[in-house]
Amino acid sequence: MSSEENAKCPVDHSSASDACPVDHSTRSTWSRFLSSDNQSSIPQRPLSSEREISSIPKPNDGNWVYPSEAQFFSAMARKNHNPQASDMKTIVPIHNAVNERAWSEILKWENGRGGEACGGVKLVNFKGRPNEKSPKARWNMLLGYSAPFDRHDWTVERCGTRIRYVIDFYTGRSTDPSKGDVSFYLDVRPALDGWEGVKMRLERFWKQ
Repeated sequence: MSSEENAKCPVDHSSASDACPVDHSTRSTWSRFLSSDNQSSIPQRPLSSEREISSIPKPNDGNWVYPSEAQFFSAMARKNHNPQASDMKTIVPIHNAVNERAWSEILKWENGRGGEACGGVKLVNFKGRPNEKSPKARWNMLLGYSAPFDRHDWTVERCGTRIRYVIDFYTGRSTDPSKGDVSFYLDVRPALDGWEGVKMRLERFWKQ
């Protein structure tokens, strides 16, 4: 993958804090699910260099590729987020699974909207916006609900039409905290910055 492609990958290998659904700048939000040992940030074991291919198509051929444990650790270390080598075996699968869940929610919105005619919808770009609460999140916070720990905006292309999706990430309840089970809730919906997004939101509202 070229350096230009890396910059657009759902996981920005040069800036994992912006790309990862588990926002590294708010590590305390989710680190309780991980190793509690206060180990040195210097890797104590060899970190895997293997990378997993995502199910998320790129605008051109192929799918986006997730970072390896070693890449993830290096990106966090560069941002001074005090990564723990022992956590990488847990963090990387969580990271990948949450991205996959976000994409599956987008595909639910896109189902039956004609993307199949041109090979399916594709992820064009994304932007991590952890410090910018969406209007819906701010409203829910006013009602007393918890704030999301991260936000992403993903732009997909459907046969030439681009739609921006807003994704708010929330920490859910673990089914078994003693086993370190991690639960996330993703609120995924089209942005209301164009007629297509407005139409999609209205159609789902009337179908409920």
